[in-house]
Amino acid sequence: MAKQDYQDLLKPEVINTVEGLSLISRIVVEGFTAGLNRSASVGPGMEFSQYRGYEPGDDLRLLDWKMLARSGRYYIKQSEIESQVTIKFIVDTSASMLHKETKLSKVDFVRVLVATLAYLAHKQGDAVGLFALNEKDAISIYPKADKKHYNRLLLELIKLSNTGKWPAAHISNKRIPNRGGKELIFFLTDMYETGDEISKFIKGLKSAKNEVVVLQIMGAAEMDFNYGTNITFEDWETGARIKVDTQQAKTEYLNALENRLKSIKEELLSNGIDHHVFRMDAPLGEALKLFLKQRKRIG
Repeated sequence: MAKQDYQDLLKPEVINTVEGLSLISRIVVEGFTAGLNRSASVGPGMEFSQYRGYEPGDDLRLLDWKMLARSGRYYIKQSEIESQVTIKFIVDTSASMLHKETKLSKVDFVRVLVATLAYLAHKQGDAVGLFALNEKDAISIYPKADKKHYNRLLLELIKLSNTGKWPAAHISNKRIPNRGGKELIFFLTDMYETGDEISKFIKGLKSAKNEVVVLQIMGAAEMDFNYGTNITFEDWETGARIKVDTQQAKTEYLNALENRLKSIKEELLSNGIDHHVFRMDAPLGEALKLFLKQRKRIG
């Protein structure tokens, strides 16, 4: 299978298995890294600029055994992205993430996105954690860097269950641990909120030492309003239904969406938080580029 053919694997029956998620992640990341002209930005064990002495707590995988054999001393390959960073993925598992386009729900797409980014982070030796939340349930997989941990993360991604709404900020912020250290946090959400509960939660994540990135997941039809002439929309979280004449509503909807996205971006940016709309029909390589850019900023 050609590396670019991962699109053929984006089916619920493939995504919802550990083997399927692992295969998609490997194909996407290996295809992406093969296209990089220089691998220094990809992390430890690839390109490095110098050696330094081993320090307690360093990842033993970065030890240079040839240098040890020659000199009798322990040296670490010091890459251009030198220090291990803690990567946290926080997933919105409220009911609105069940919105489906071309057979894939938003949460299915998020499973692939997180698995792929986590695979790249794992290859770099970073510690990766997964947290998922709605008003009834919470999953907490604390960050680690080993292979077994990555497989457990894939298993928990498959087990994600979407229901209800996002909890109030005073509840959600307590459920996500914040050590105050050097962390890169990705929050994957559709930003569907009844009040400002998600916005408040995101602002509560930011600290002086971390980087927070919001990936707002949107379907292609949702972005472009490409629906049939008449359609009935149902609110996943309240059950409310409304019939819409799409031809009349399209211009008004697109203007409202543009203003909403602009407002979200400006509000978060004023709090030092990056916001990116990520369409479900976008190449996954775009997310990897964003990851490496953010990773370099904090590394």
